Amino acid sequence: MTALKTPPIPEQRDFPSRLHHPRVAARVGAWLGICFLVAFATGLISHLAQQPDSWLPSRPVWGYRLTQGVHVAAGTACVPLLLVKLWTVYPRFWIRPPRPSRELLLHVAERTSVGVLVAAAIFQLATGLANVTTWYPWSFSFRSTHFAVAWVVIGALVVHIAVKLPVVREALTGPVDQDEPPGDGLSRRGLVRTAGIASAVAVLLTVGGTVPWLRKVSVLSARSGDGPQDLPINKSARAAGVTASATDPAYRLEVVHGATSISLTRGDLLAMPQTAAGLPIACVEGWSAHGDWSGVRLRDLLDLVGAPRGSAVTVSSLQEQGAFRMTHLPAQFADDELTLLALGLGGEALSIDHGYPARLIAPNRPGVLQTKWVSRLEVEA
Repeated sequence: MTALKTPPIPEQRDFPSRLHHPRVAARVGAWLGICFLVAFATGLISHLAQQPDSWLPSRPVWGYRLTQGVHVAAGTACVPLLLVKLWTVYPRFWIRPPRPSRELLLHVAERTSVGVLVAAAIFQLATGLANVTTWYPWSFSFRSTHFAVAWVVIGALVVHIAVKLPVVREALTGPVDQDEPPGDGLSRRGLVRTAGIASAVAVLLTVGGTVPWLRKVSVLSARSGDGPQDLPINKSARAAGVTASATDPAYRLEVVHGATSISLTRGDLLAMPQTAAGLPIACVEGWSAHGDWSGVRLRDLLDLVGAPRGSAVTVSSLQEQGAFRMTHLPAQFADDELTLLALGLGGEALSIDHGYPARLIAPNRPGVLQTKWVSRLEVEA
């Protein structure tokens, strides 16, 4: 019987392709680093916007729509760039570690930092893409975990750049095809261009959720723009379990400030001065859409109970369960003249899936905090 031979462990010289080259890795890595930094910066804005004590301003009204759209676009652009980058450098995984203990220690430290960077980057992109499609096959909090791992990615990226800076500087000096051996097939320059084109195409095929005039070509966008009253929704009234309570004739909106409170029917709200506002609704998944809303200024409601300007408000929904059944509205949003308790959308009564009988709509706010099916407004002390 012939014994099976274990295949030999490959070495770096077993990967002779001219495309596995520092000049390619450096150029693709530079664009990948820029995209990660853009995603990180805009992700910080998104995280801050969802904090209860957020100091972000209420203007411009399209601010969150822009930053979150850029965030998702930058993350999408990272996917093909990361794949090409990993393919370009993976032969280095087979470099045999040095024997001297000091050099071995540095080698292990570098390998560890690269491993952390790659694992964290893959985690961020995979969970980010799942979030765009509102698919959550995990039990942990997406927002807090995504935020924490983003710092790991940036920290590992800074360490990686610091360690590899001499190599990167040398690789970026001169054209990418310098000293490239002749051969058929894709050239180094061609691979870099292909990576860039693939990244741009990935963005184009998904960005229609944020840029309405690109929806016809963004066939991979998670949101087509369709929905009740021509606006998409993430959660229907049925899914939230509010169909009965939202259509109950006994519905009342409670507005509370200390010992002072009032109870208003939807008819009472419609009898108050109405304000129209064209505001986008922008969600953390990256999609956004413009809506023509009408309703009562929130500030007018707060004036009914004598709430002073500069007061924050707790907004409660008829929804009995869910992480966002109660939201905190900072004072700068509560006092903004465009912040409405919306009763209508597009010249019609508000659809139940958009929050009938009344919903909050404020400028420059994440959609997840634009509370639907509002039942109570309580001024915070």
